[in-house]
Amino acid sequence: MNTLRPSAVALLAAVLSASLASAQGAKEYGKPLTLKEQTPISAILKNPKAYEGKRVQVEGTIVEVCEDRGCWIRIAGDNGAEAIRFKVEDGVITFPLEAKGKRALAEGVLTITNLTKEQAIAQAKEMARERGTLATFDSSKYTGPVTDVQIAGEGARIK
Repeated sequence: MNTLRPSAVALLAAVLSASLASAQGAKEYGKPLTLKEQTPISAILKNPKAYEGKRVQVEGTIVEVCEDRGCWIRIAGDNGAEAIRFKVEDGVITFPLEAKGKRALAEGVLTITNLTKEQAIAQAKEMARERGTLATFDSSKYTGPVTDVQIAGEGARIK
């Protein structure tokens, strides 16, 4: 009787898993996803303090991709009116511009940063540069401090 060694079984499982993801048209980025349940983006944005510092998994449509380095994506929530930024470490993961309009399942730690007016302007200006819209950037819409809620991204599946 033929038996498979544990290493052969693990290799077979990895190949089948990769084949299944490929067959479904999904592409994996970064670390493997570990959570079994998604948190609605609307719930996170309604009460971000409840999720601060916690690992969350969100699902939605990618509405924007960093055009400069591919280092972040904005994922629209379940109601379509809200989106959250999923920021990864520069150079660790690079999202392709073609990801815009596709579905993402993304996982990371929720962060909340309180920015002064000056910090908010600097951050918005940098994002405008990354989007290629710096020429039309208007700092006058920033009149005070801003609370930035985003996910420090670790892994994603895009299909």
